[in-house]
Amino acid sequence: MSDYTKKLGRLPKAPENFLSAEQIAQVQGGRRDFLRKAFLTASATMAAGGAANVYAADRKDWEGDKGSKFILKEQEWRTTLGAPVNEPPYGMPSKYEKDLVRRISPGLAAVNQANVAFAPLQGMFGIVTPAGLHFNRSHQGWYDINPEDFRFMVMGEKNLIKNPKVYTVGDIMRMQPVSRFHFIECGANSAMEWGNVALPTVQYTHGMVSCSEFTGVPLIDILEDCGADLKGVRFIMAEGADGSTENRTIPMSLVLSGEVLVAYGQNGEMLRPENGYPLRLVVPGVEGVSNIKYLRRIKLGTQPFATKDETVGYVDLMPDGRLRQYTSVMEVKSVITSPSGGQVLLDKGLYNVSGLAWSGRGKIKRVDVSFDGGVNWQPARLEGPIQSKAFTRFNVPWVWKGQVAFLQSRAIDETGMVQPTYEELRKVRGTRSVYHNNAIQTWQVEENGDVRNVQLANS
Repeated sequence: MSDYTKKLGRLPKAPENFLSAEQIAQVQGGRRDFLRKAFLTASATMAAGGAANVYAADRKDWEGDKGSKFILKEQEWRTTLGAPVNEPPYGMPSKYEKDLVRRISPGLAAVNQANVAFAPLQGMFGIVTPAGLHFNRSHQGWYDINPEDFRFMVMGEKNLIKNPKVYTVGDIMRMQPVSRFHFIECGANSAMEWGNVALPTVQYTHGMVSCSEFTGVPLIDILEDCGADLKGVRFIMAEGADGSTENRTIPMSLVLSGEVLVAYGQNGEMLRPENGYPLRLVVPGVEGVSNIKYLRRIKLGTQPFATKDETVGYVDLMPDGRLRQYTSVMEVKSVITSPSGGQVLLDKGLYNVSGLAWSGRGKIKRVDVSFDGGVNWQPARLEGPIQSKAFTRFNVPWVWKGQVAFLQSRAIDETGMVQPTYEELRKVRGTRSVYHNNAIQTWQVEENGDVRNVQLANS
């Protein structure tokens, strides 16, 4: 083992799972109140060194000559033929990565068709979320729709549109496409952390956000094709074809920017069914519910449409009891994904602290990282490409000497917006809100290496 290797600290594999099959069965059997208790129990177990016990064998010092057999001995993969190049016809992850999956939150919804599948941020690299790991929030489940049977219409008052049209998927795909990287974040991401610590791992605290390369046609091009009065239209209503009829008002100013896409592609292939196949709307920078899946209709108007998903839900509860509407922009946010809650630092040494930053207002300009709960900050290295309304990966080296530490990241976007502390956010929003929690996340590293979710009194 080289001197450099001896200086490197080790983390176990990233996938997290802290609910047993028996606990999940209890929740799905009707004990929905069990969810929070299970999360709190998991947090307490990790705080007491439970996670460390799981990895006790890994804590043993690695013997330098132990690995020699993997170098000197001929292994199977060096002496035999491998699998045929076309098996399987559609490539799948290695069986050794089978635990890196989306996970649902048992008990969060009455039925899993209306649940959330959280993305495993702790085990991903770069800024692109694989399509199969993209978080999924549905109100009535997902569908695999035959594109030949799918239609998309554009309509509105006669004075706002000359030629209302119905498009096939093929019609849209024959128009001039663009491809762009953008994040989609549920407005309720980090919702359970508003009042206090509720969830032990980053998959559950921040896993309702993902970033993909989307391919499609700018909506403004489609409106021009229909002869829409681009100056007269002030709002559009986007509606999905699913059973819950998801629909949202979107300001025309976003459409005129050219950013809003009618998308059919994701990460180089067609959309996955759970991500809106065959057509979805992508509205960069705003809460996920506006990115309508299974897009069936665009309606043009001059006033907000006051749909069910912007009156009954997706409103911000303020401390004085009033509800704010149409606050859909996702503000600047970041989180350290490694090391993060539920993980274990197996030994002292040099670690790469890595995370993600994003903003619905544009590009990330800077990310600072603190190891003492916000007392001191140092700039992290931003990995390119840095793109507007997309994930930005940041990294910073850190030597852990076995002391208690409080890891935080603070993002600043190109408009000058600074990610707030919980103290700053609660002064304005209180503690009973649900949506748009972009507060700074704190991970506490214990002396034994366990990492857990905490909230500090002054942050």
